Amino acid sequence: MSTVGAANSAASVDEARPEAIFREINADQTEDVVEIESVCISCFQNGITRVLPTKIPFFREVVIMSFKCDSCGYSNNEMQSASEIQKSGIRIELEAKTAADLNRRVVRSDNSSINIPEVELEIPVQSQKGEVTTVEGIIERTIAGLSQDQEKRRIDHPTEAASIDVYIDRLKQLKEMKKPFRLLLEDISGNSFIENTVAPATDPQLKTAFFTRSKQQNEQLGLYDQNHDDHLLQPIAEDEWPIENLQGEVLQFATNCPNCQAPCETNMKLTEIPHFKEVVIMATVCGSCGHKTNEVKSGGGVEKQGVRFKVSIASKDDLSRDVLKSETCSLSIPELDLEVGPHALCGRFTTIEGLLVAMRDQLDGTFFHDSADEKTKSKMDTFLETFDAVMKLEKVLTLVLEDPAGNTYVQSLSDDDTEADDKLIVERYDRSFDDNEQLGLNDMKTENYEQDA
Repeated sequence: MSTVGAANSAASVDEARPEAIFREINADQTEDVVEIESVCISCFQNGITRVLPTKIPFFREVVIMSFKCDSCGYSNNEMQSASEIQKSGIRIELEAKTAADLNRRVVRSDNSSINIPEVELEIPVQSQKGEVTTVEGIIERTIAGLSQDQEKRRIDHPTEAASIDVYIDRLKQLKEMKKPFRLLLEDISGNSFIENTVAPATDPQLKTAFFTRSKQQNEQLGLYDQNHDDHLLQPIAEDEWPIENLQGEVLQFATNCPNCQAPCETNMKLTEIPHFKEVVIMATVCGSCGHKTNEVKSGGGVEKQGVRFKVSIASKDDLSRDVLKSETCSLSIPELDLEVGPHALCGRFTTIEGLLVAMRDQLDGTFFHDSADEKTKSKMDTFLETFDAVMKLEKVLTLVLEDPAGNTYVQSLSDDDTEADDKLIVERYDRSFDDNEQLGLNDMKTENYEQDA
């Protein structure tokens, strides 16, 4: 094919590819806003609803909606999650100590609940629409809701009105930060978020934990278990599909592109890592937007003990080590005060350099570039410069990989591959109760489970 023909072919392919629906949020995103004429619920005149599909940095896809009525001035806004329901629920605890904590961004879905123990405030699941707000915005919205019809309530029910006034004063004291308080955000769908103001470093005031949903919570989200007789996928009979055949096959299944949500196919293959175990490699290429992704999942069970690898990075050989990072493995660099949770980077088979590049790209590509203040931008730029110095081997650091499931592997550079070299420390440890809770092991029953069924 000639150069001109190749260029024309590439151009036609680009024209055929639709633009991604959800793009990174930025100040020039006005062309993505869709305006819909709708009825005002206050005066029943026509108003305008503006809809913006976008991506929240450090988070995922959302749809932001805003309504305004020019007739009566009524306005309203809400946020709906556009991403899939996550495998686990999320529980976030923020300890607010200063006025700056009131300005932390909060992304709430419809399936989240809020609790502030110091004032006995509880906002149940699905009692409010999802929103993009701040900590102060949550308190202000509660005050506005309680203040509604207070004048009439003081006439008809003076005792109840007086009690509400006292409680409103307690909420206003939270805004004045006369004493620290805790804000507990729990989302059974896993689609809520509180800003880390010292990102990419670990925020000592922010604690995040994941939990397994109960049957009732799954049903609340519309997720129901099918009866055994109704299963669409029946178990394969013993010896009908030998493991040797499975290892030689590349299987395909239909899915949606994580970038543009267009239908595409994922290729999956079972393979074996030398000196380790079997793993499942999955790769997806979207024909609509060209997005590529790959992921590695452990083909074995959870190990008896967790594993912690400490790798000293000082030479090119250290950067070229093979690494199998499972989806339950978290990363940290103590010298940079950096921690990356297990859900930030999916499971992958790569090198130490590949992991560092992925961490840097995520930090550089998903930060609040447009909305961050100059101080925060300068801090992030300095951090990324330090990261670049590490990649050029101008600075020595330690990469720590910790996997409570024990399904992570780091290559040893010693002559005996089964023994760690002088720059690699391997530690096995007993999991804590919380570790087992994260892995869903505390509620797992492997004996006499037929009786409960």
